[in-house]
Amino acid sequence: MGAIELKAVEKWYGPVQVIKGIDLDIEDGEFIIFVGPSGCGKSTLLRMIAGLEETSRGQLLIDASDITDQPPAKRGLTMVFQSYALYPHMSVGENMGFSLKTAGRPKSEIDDKVNEAARVLKLEPLLERRPKDLSGGQRQRVAIGRSIVRDPTAFLFDEPLSNLDAALRVEMRYEIAKLHQSLNSTMIYVTHDQVEAMTLADRIVVLEGGLIAQIGTPHELYNKPGNLFVAQFIGSPKMNMLACSTVAGQATLQGAGQVVFSGDRPAQHLGIRPESIKIVGPGKGDCDGTVDVSEYLGADMFLIVDCGSLGKITVRTDGETSVRPGEQIGLEFNADKLHFFDADGLRV
Repeated sequence: MGAIELKAVEKWYGPVQVIKGIDLDIEDGEFIIFVGPSGCGKSTLLRMIAGLEETSRGQLLIDASDITDQPPAKRGLTMVFQSYALYPHMSVGENMGFSLKTAGRPKSEIDDKVNEAARVLKLEPLLERRPKDLSGGQRQRVAIGRSIVRDPTAFLFDEPLSNLDAALRVEMRYEIAKLHQSLNSTMIYVTHDQVEAMTLADRIVVLEGGLIAQIGTPHELYNKPGNLFVAQFIGSPKMNMLACSTVAGQATLQGAGQVVFSGDRPAQHLGIRPESIKIVGPGKGDCDGTVDVSEYLGADMFLIVDCGSLGKITVRTDGETSVRPGEQIGLEFNADKLHFFDADGLRV
């Protein structure tokens, strides 16, 4: 079992409040990812769950048992850090089994658990090597293997892939996803990388200034952001945000045309994702603009279009699009993909 519950948890450093009352239920076997900008409290919250930071107020429960004041060793959790922290004089197998050895476990048990973890992580041919003889991805797998042998209640990951290059990050994302499928263990993962969050998580917790801005599946956060912060934080390139005013089923764009609006209260911001905009001829869309910059990415091309009083709008289009900087184009918004937010930044 690995159900984790946070009840109104707070973290204070003297007069400074870093975590401002977090309530969160994490189900057994769930893959939860904390994301947010630097300084939002995501790593602090993870360290509070691990017991590496004291909880100033509130409660932490694992499987309904209060562990708020328990030391890290008694929480049944294991943590994988950004740095691999492997012993250079030990082999891969010795590194993975070291925690069991210091706990006085029988050698046969240690060997069995190390071999099973090595099988899961495809480290069997590397068990006799030293860390200096391994690639970055292999070292990270050893660090994860060191956690697996402890058979923890839950795994905690603190930006484990940030030291790897782009190709290894892709490979390790796959490895971690497969690991979660095979172990079916609770995993809590901190990252600033949206791709990791969107591809790995069952649910994402978006943090802003020590508070939860929104919790949801990757699909929910991308397609139904609850506020302006989430709308512009989730997604790359970020959602375009345009000033508007709304009256009687119409939203009027600042210095441009009108689009259909249906909401329970007035909106002041219209959001549209780059892929929900179609390029048309000048005067034939919802607004016109001049292509400022084109970014070719192979299958895709990003166009940054200067639309005057509306500002610069990013458009995601096919990589074979022939539009070039300086060209006048029209932009047509997908009416089914518009997002509206009120003066307080909340979704309408």
